[in-house]
Amino acid sequence: MKILEMYMRIKQFKEQGFKIRRIAKKLGISRTTVYKYLEKSPEEIAEWMASTKIRAKKLDPYEILIHTWLSEHPDLSASQIHDWLKERFPKLVVGDSTVRSYVKELRNKYGIPKTEPKRIYQAIPDPPMGEQAQVDFGETKQKTSQGKEVKLYFISFVLSHSRYKYVEWLDRPLTTKDVIQMHEHAFQYYGGIPYELVYDQDSLILVSENAGDLILTNEFQAYRDERKMWCLGM
Repeated sequence: MKILEMYMRIKQFKEQGFKIRRIAKKLGISRTTVYKYLEKSPEEIAEWMASTKIRAKKLDPYEILIHTWLSEHPDLSASQIHDWLKERFPKLVVGDSTVRSYVKELRNKYGIPKTEPKRIYQAIPDPPMGEQAQVDFGETKQKTSQGKEVKLYFISFVLSHSRYKYVEWLDRPLTTKDVIQMHEHAFQYYGGIPYELVYDQDSLILVSENAGDLILTNEFQAYRDERKMWCLGM
């Protein structure tokens, strides 16, 4: 049985409440082997599979990790997953189209359709001039001058006091690198950096959020530290 298949079955039995002894008996392996698999994180399984070099597809060693990300964040784009893979595995060289194809395959395999993130809106008083900007991400379908429908992706910055807006568009999903560059363009447009930036809960920059405290992706965290920005979640 392959590493990934074994890992998935052991995790499944464990989640169903099976004892270690019974899992070992059902799979015909030792209890030590069961413990070895259970002690590993999805990232460690990915590294283990990569080291065996017995894979049909380049991203097969990372299947359980990508599956975990998709299960926890169904709204993730392939570009975001590509960013996360590059952050965790700097030596991995893989193209955008390969990641898109693999993510689509896993969504179909595990029945994880892409969802739109739920947005929560609330009224807040306008802060003083220059204190705050709100940052949002979105996508829309538009028609070209030839009548062809295309999907466009954007990031918008709105100064909370004046409602002065800056928007930048791309004809492909944004990456964290794109987002950082777009921040620089917005700051140049405004002629400065607001004291605080309030973000939509977007996985391009965000790992998790708790009561307004953001846990950022490594790449964006490094940028925030460099720019000394104060970041909050909506």
